[in-house]
Amino acid sequence: MNSTVEPNQRKTAVVIGHGMVGHRFVEALRSRDEAGQWQVVILSEERLPAYDRVGLSSYVGVWDASALALPGNEYVADELVELRLGQRAEAIDRDARKVTTSAGDTIAYDALVLATGSYAFVPPVPGHDLPECFVYRTLDDLDGIRATATTAGPGAVGVVVGGGLLGLEAANALRMLGMTPHVVEYNARLMPAQIDEGGGAILERLVTDLGLEVHTGVGTSSIDTEPDSTPSGRLKVTLSDETVIDAALVVFSAGVRPRDQIARDCGIEVGPRGGIITDLGLRTSDPDIYAIGECAAVEGTCYGLVAPGYTTAEIVADRLLGGAGEFPGADMSTKLKLLGVDVASFGDAHGTTPGALSVVLHDAAKGTYAKLVVSDDAQILLGGILVGDATAYSSLRPLVGRPLPAEPAALISPAGAELGADALPDDAQICSCNNVSKGAICGAIEDGACDIAGVKKCTSAGTSCGGCVPMLKKLLEQSGVEMSKALCEHFSQSRAELFQIVQVTGIRTFSALIAKHGKGTGCDICKPTVASILASTSSEHILDGEQAALQDTNDHFLANLQKNGTYSVVPRMPGGEVTAQQLITIGEVAKEFDLYVKVTGGQRIDLFGARVEQLPLIWKRLVDVGMESGHAYGKSLRTVKSCVGSTWCRYGQQDSVGMAVLLEKRYRGLRSPHKLKLAVSGCARECAEARGKDVGVIATEHGWNLYVGGNGGLVPKHAVLLAGDLDDETLIRYIDRYLMFYVRTADRLQRTAPWQEALEGGIDYLKQVVCEDILGIADDLEAAMAQHVIGYRDEWAAVLDDEEKLSRFVSFVNAPEEADPTISFNESGDRKVPVLLGMPDIPVATHGQ
Repeated sequence: MNSTVEPNQRKTAVVIGHGMVGHRFVEALRSRDEAGQWQVVILSEERLPAYDRVGLSSYVGVWDASALALPGNEYVADELVELRLGQRAEAIDRDARKVTTSAGDTIAYDALVLATGSYAFVPPVPGHDLPECFVYRTLDDLDGIRATATTAGPGAVGVVVGGGLLGLEAANALRMLGMTPHVVEYNARLMPAQIDEGGGAILERLVTDLGLEVHTGVGTSSIDTEPDSTPSGRLKVTLSDETVIDAALVVFSAGVRPRDQIARDCGIEVGPRGGIITDLGLRTSDPDIYAIGECAAVEGTCYGLVAPGYTTAEIVADRLLGGAGEFPGADMSTKLKLLGVDVASFGDAHGTTPGALSVVLHDAAKGTYAKLVVSDDAQILLGGILVGDATAYSSLRPLVGRPLPAEPAALISPAGAELGADALPDDAQICSCNNVSKGAICGAIEDGACDIAGVKKCTSAGTSCGGCVPMLKKLLEQSGVEMSKALCEHFSQSRAELFQIVQVTGIRTFSALIAKHGKGTGCDICKPTVASILASTSSEHILDGEQAALQDTNDHFLANLQKNGTYSVVPRMPGGEVTAQQLITIGEVAKEFDLYVKVTGGQRIDLFGARVEQLPLIWKRLVDVGMESGHAYGKSLRTVKSCVGSTWCRYGQQDSVGMAVLLEKRYRGLRSPHKLKLAVSGCARECAEARGKDVGVIATEHGWNLYVGGNGGLVPKHAVLLAGDLDDETLIRYIDRYLMFYVRTADRLQRTAPWQEALEGGIDYLKQVVCEDILGIADDLEAAMAQHVIGYRDEWAAVLDDEEKLSRFVSFVNAPEEADPTISFNESGDRKVPVLLGMPDIPVATHGQ
């Protein structure tokens, strides 16, 4: 961003706190401050920059803090933002307008923004300060819980004090750590702030079925240590009904309190129940100091959700740039999945409005509960609760305060009316996290946003919790946007539909497929796509017959074309394993053909600079020592990376190398819509970086955790947990199903991460398909993978045995013995680099320069 304000004329905004809301404020201010009026100094007492605290539970099992990092949280390219990690604000001198830090520094400010958030309330229960007692707020808290749970061992009991939203999140974390969670809630039901008695009863039954022990209507009297106890039961937790629970640890999640001490210390007004008092512009009793997020009591009210926190951040950014933004009130609606159970609450969920009526549908057999709260004439929607099935949330929440488009009962009945986007007025809020209206979304669609990604980019709707994405799809459809699924101008069908056609009809040539189901002669989009489909549905060689003409350059020569016209050679090394003789042969080949050698990130060796006519000679040498094609050229499985696992590593919990070799040999040669990378880590330390792969396997004490949908590339994605603690057989069965379902249904060149995101229902739907077989296709998917495994043959070995295929590997058809004279190289230190046609010879810096 270009600055037009001189450095000595800039004002300084100091931000105390770098949570989600503090980060949002900095982003908002910097994106709007085009003139560079403000420089920002951020004080963060945590060792890590802003991360997704709402998604804290996703840290469990992964133990990778970077997976929760908020985009742009280090401001590395912004010279007007200074982030001081591990540096706490100690005191505020309001008269001098300065902040003193824990490092002893003094920072002057023109505006001070308090984004201190909240802290976990710990009731004064005797024993609450024992080492085995924790709160559930930060990554460091989870690391401590994990260490104690690991020492206690599988099945040990963990007690969670508090059965609200965060309490159930904490219980789920303990469950994922292999513990047996007990939840203690003082109120008569779980999640008392969000749901009513009926919803609480259904929720309790559902979570109990999942292995939680629930104690409602009781408090915690004391926590004592047992002198002769084992690590799995060091604590004796006594409840108010005299129930005693032997536990390994206790997690307090009994609510939060605003962190307002620094404001109290400098004389800023705070509320009688805590919170820094602000006006609607988020200004405190000191006109130079603002408060945002959970620490702010806007006109006396604190809001504990991230969406209103984001709104406060945006308002203060506006105010500092001369605006007059005011807090519009907060939508306290919530939609989440707790332990796999849908829970949603919106509007006046408890029916506190005078004259309010309730319409309830309670299906105990299906485990669902739905309630709508309406006005006394049943015409206006006031709020609602959904437990067990929250699919109607995105349609109902925007209608709060508005006339109902149908009978209340019909809106929550499975056989009732389905709300369309046309039932909502333009000012209805679709995305509560980012305060985006239906009108703003429709405006973006009219301006050319023709898909979900386009709407997200233009409006920010759907970029936070994602709960509004189903409504975004409805708005796209009802705005008349035709979301074409055609593969190209020659096929009106999508790739998935063409896959089905090939599978059902048995068509085995491109010419037959386009003659019957397409038009024209094809193009460089549909030809390689159909070639991939044909390869995925049989074990025919990709250079057999008509198929050879369909391939792109890489597949045509079974090698990656490089920038100077040479090719790379990448032999497969399953799991990174290689014999001494194979290494010797690779070295001899590299020396004989003068190739550049590089070890890849996927535990293989890349040989660069081979001319096309040299490829068969090189591969003959490699095949003779038992090496196969690594498929670095194809849209197929590349590698299965691994650490050394339990075979060598003292931390390893399972044989990661053995599993990686098994998986690589099973899926080698599998053609797919895009390249596939897998990894197997032998423990949670994750040395193989499995969560950055399309399929990641991480060893646990009890088996394997299976993660799916991780990708590198322009938009890196971490894989998400599909299933945990699997034995070998179940793990392979689930991977078979997942990969084959992806191969059959993904779009052309669509990697697994965007494919998963595009699926209606996302990872939850995938779990139902892969693990629960809701579509009834599991046997078919497994059979298809078994057919691939049985039919696999190394592509280069087949070429070497076929004179017709070998004949294509020449630089000049009319002079097959001649090499391409345009290919040349430069030597730079120990590196061999290609010289490009039409480009001057430019020296390449060596590693020491």
